[in-house]
Amino acid sequence: MEEIKLTEKQKELIEKLGVFLERSGISPAQARVMGLLLVADRVELTFDEIRGALQLSKSATSNALNTLMQFEKITYITKTGDRKRYFKTVIATQKSDFQKRFKQFLSMKEIYSQILEARTPDTPKFNAELAQVVDFMEFMEEQLPEIFAKWKAKKK
Repeated sequence: MEEIKLTEKQKELIEKLGVFLERSGISPAQARVMGLLLVADRVELTFDEIRGALQLSKSATSNALNTLMQFEKITYITKTGDRKRYFKTVIATQKSDFQKRFKQFLSMKEIYSQILEARTPDTPKFNAELAQVVDFMEFMEEQLPEIFAKWKAKKK
């Protein structure tokens, strides 16, 4: 099996990102694969390199890679004369993921606003807290497009 050498710092970062991604709802193996592909010195790794570096079973590695490809988090390339697949992260999806989450955030704000309107006046403290959440979401809705535009302008 091919071996990827990782520093202690790289291992720590893989674990840190892994825990974060697990809390977002993906499996531990998927989270560690994402971490490895972001942290490793090479941007393209084979199945065996991933499996060895993360000490995963063949099944766990295969399932993680297939699921991540299905959700377009990673992709693979092949090299002429080599039957192996080389997996890499799809950085471009990170920006579109953020935009998708922002749209979900706006949808949630609309639902929370409707809930607030329908709430009983008998729970003023809860209603006030929910109103603050809606107010914050409205503020973010106003500010994020401007922040995104500033970021795009800064890149030029």
